[in-house]
Amino acid sequence: MMLHMNPSKLEAHGAYDDAHNGARDYALVARAVAYLTENAREQPGLDDVAAHVGLSRYHFQRLFTRWAGISPKAFVQALTLEHARYMLRDSASVLDAAYEVGLSGPGRLHDLFVTFEAMSPGAYKSGGAGLEMTYGFHDSPFGMCLAIVTKRGLAGLAFADEHEAPGQDGPCICPQGRLAALADMKGRWPNARFFEDPGATSPHVQAIFGRGDAGRRDLNIVFIGTDFDISVWRTLMKIPQGAATTYSDIARHLGNPKAARAVGSAVGRNPISFLVPCHRVLRKSGHLGGYHWGLARKQVIIGWEAAPFRTG
Repeated sequence: MMLHMNPSKLEAHGAYDDAHNGARDYALVARAVAYLTENAREQPGLDDVAAHVGLSRYHFQRLFTRWAGISPKAFVQALTLEHARYMLRDSASVLDAAYEVGLSGPGRLHDLFVTFEAMSPGAYKSGGAGLEMTYGFHDSPFGMCLAIVTKRGLAGLAFADEHEAPGQDGPCICPQGRLAALADMKGRWPNARFFEDPGATSPHVQAIFGRGDAGRRDLNIVFIGTDFDISVWRTLMKIPQGAATTYSDIARHLGNPKAARAVGSAVGRNPISFLVPCHRVLRKSGHLGGYHWGLARKQVIIGWEAAPFRTG
């Protein structure tokens, strides 16, 4: 199946650019957003936030606007419970409407043709036996990302926080680190053969997060999971940017209204973050719910997508 993701200001604003080191920018933005969220009642000023992340007012404003396209204050407004409930206002019908208008809604990502297919259930049941998977770590607007590809297309996209362990060289062994992200992905297909080759995975990451014609290409993704998991992941692809849905509405859409808990488990197993937007699934109350790559990252992605220039 194919969907077309229309142009967005990710390209025009340069929200992702190798020269700007997206992972470093994300780390500072995430700290700022956490500080603004935790101290929302006090309404800290720009000077307070800049000091918290160790930057001058000027450099912080410049970094944040480059990354998000809007001011820190406007960004935080997109993270309120009120905004989340606004996103859910058409939750019951958003998936049904996707069938009527097609999958090419405005502002989905950028000019990217995405096709997706499912491997046979046997590939999942065998733990990926016989599969060769290539992986590489890359910079992204949401921190360090790990891409996993097969000969048939992108099979995994995970996130890791980039930092060093005290007193040792290289990335730390912690739940948020590179090694943990790789172990998590390998654990999904334990019998596959993994090879590190960032050169092979880079074109896929550039297609998702890149800018300009250099990053533009067709992208095929490959779902490896149970039949139920894949039905949920296909449904996630229909949630347009700026909208959200709930676990129960996905279950209803799949013809099994009582399967909300099973849907939640399948959403949590989604191996292709961001591109398969499990971050757009919220609780009925508007609270974020869970996110495999951390609630802070889910919060930041939702705020990033809510910027006005990406929703039109």
